[in-house]
Amino acid sequence: MRMGQVQKNPFGSPEKSQRKGDRLFMYAIVEACGKQYRVAPGDVVKIDHLQLAEGEALRLEKILFVQKDDATVAVGTPFVQGASVRGTVLAHGKDPKVMVFRYRRKKNIRRFRGHRQQFTQVKIEGIDVE
Repeated sequence: MRMGQVQKNPFGSPEKSQRKGDRLFMYAIVEACGKQYRVAPGDVVKIDHLQLAEGEALRLEKILFVQKDDATVAVGTPFVQGASVRGTVLAHGKDPKVMVFRYRRKKNIRRFRGHRQQFTQVKIEGIDVE
C-alpha cells in the first residue's frame, strides 16, 4: 500500500452489521453451558444439551452484553444485572460425526474415533432488561 492511501475495513463498519433494514435491533451475548452465544429475538440457536423437555420454557440469566433498540448498550461485570433472555426448547439432536484419527508413523499405532455432540435447539422469544 502506498503512502496516503486509505485501507478499507474488510469487515465493514460495525454499524452496518448491527442494522436490519433502516433501524438498529436488540441483541445480547449470553453464556450457556460454558460457551457464549449472540442472540436476538426470533433467532434459533443450537446450544449444548439441556435436560429440558421439548416445548418447555427456558430463561437464561447469565447475560454478558445487551444492545437495546435505541442503540444504548449495557456491559456486565461480569453479568448485566436484571437482564434475562426468554426462549423455548424446540428439539434435541446430535451434530454430524467428527472423526478423530491419531497415528504414529513407523510404529503401527493407529487410533480411530468418532464423536457426535448432543445439542438443544432453542428459539429466542425475547430479551428482558430492567
